[in-house]
Amino acid sequence: MLWLGLGPDAWAADEHATPPAVKKPVAKKEPSADVEATSSSNPKEVGNQLREALGTQVAPNKKLTIVSASKGTSKVVAGEGTPPPAHNTVRLTPRPPRPAPKPATPVSAPEHSADAHGGEVHWSYEGENGPQNWGKLKPEFNLCALGKRQSPINIDDTTTLQGPAEPIAFNYTGSNGTVVNNGHTIQVDVQGENSIMVRGVRFNLLQFHFHSPSEEQVNGTRAPMVAHLVHKSDEGQLAVVGIPLEAGNANPLIEKVWTSMPLDAGDKVRMPRGMLNLNELLPGDQRYYQFIGSLTTPPCTEGVLWMVMKQPVQIGRDQLRMFRQLYPNNARPVQAVNNRPVREAK
Repeated sequence: MLWLGLGPDAWAADEHATPPAVKKPVAKKEPSADVEATSSSNPKEVGNQLREALGTQVAPNKKLTIVSASKGTSKVVAGEGTPPPAHNTVRLTPRPPRPAPKPATPVSAPEHSADAHGGEVHWSYEGENGPQNWGKLKPEFNLCALGKRQSPINIDDTTTLQGPAEPIAFNYTGSNGTVVNNGHTIQVDVQGENSIMVRGVRFNLLQFHFHSPSEEQVNGTRAPMVAHLVHKSDEGQLAVVGIPLEAGNANPLIEKVWTSMPLDAGDKVRMPRGMLNLNELLPGDQRYYQFIGSLTTPPCTEGVLWMVMKQPVQIGRDQLRMFRQLYPNNARPVQAVNNRPVREAK
């Protein structure tokens, strides 16, 4: 005899129970089958579903009896042909109820906040993500903490290598530029044929940007601002020219850049074509200090050739004030010299 529950309470029915008005047959054990039925199902459809689930284990002419435990009634599902005296008894294995979905676990904030651009770690000039912790923010920044040739440095002219040094050959022409507020400084990306020649190598100008106060010190003193002109050779070496800036007469190049200065971090403004000429930012006296250092911002890459101009260039007080209103302090502290030689061109 086959006992099929037709409701949720029927799944728990005792497999040995005897339904009313039906004689207890001698059951022949067969393999279990998992068949899903409801109280509204057509009995013949249920029988067909059961036979389909059991395959060849139940002959098509076997008679199946279905009992509803909730209603205490039974229905006979007849197979094709004349049913034989014997019945098939099949135990149904119920499907366990699906567990209720677990509530979503809130994701905790990362230890260090992420930059809005590209998901990069956000470093800053103050607070827990300031220069003292740059090396801890991500593995790529470890040179900021472990490097031995880091920039900026304090240049002590009592210990410099004083003597002749080749002049820097500046080759700057009228160019195009895009002024970018990158969240750390005002930077100008340069498009055009601009380069320097030094140590027999040509370095092409990529961009220039500003720090206040000056990052480099000379005899323990910082200039109010500095411009860093970043160049790169065909072999991939970086060379940076640092030009100290002090309050005085307005500078024509600074005026052009400040006119296009974007106010929001991540914003950029394209300057009019051909307006940019870096010759307007160079000092008349182009003697310099030279040493091997690093980038002054993460990832603090070392092996950078530094040339810091000895003579400052004047910019207007209003020009200085405008930059400081956006970035009052974006200078990395000086780093240990670690016995590096510093050349002073005489």
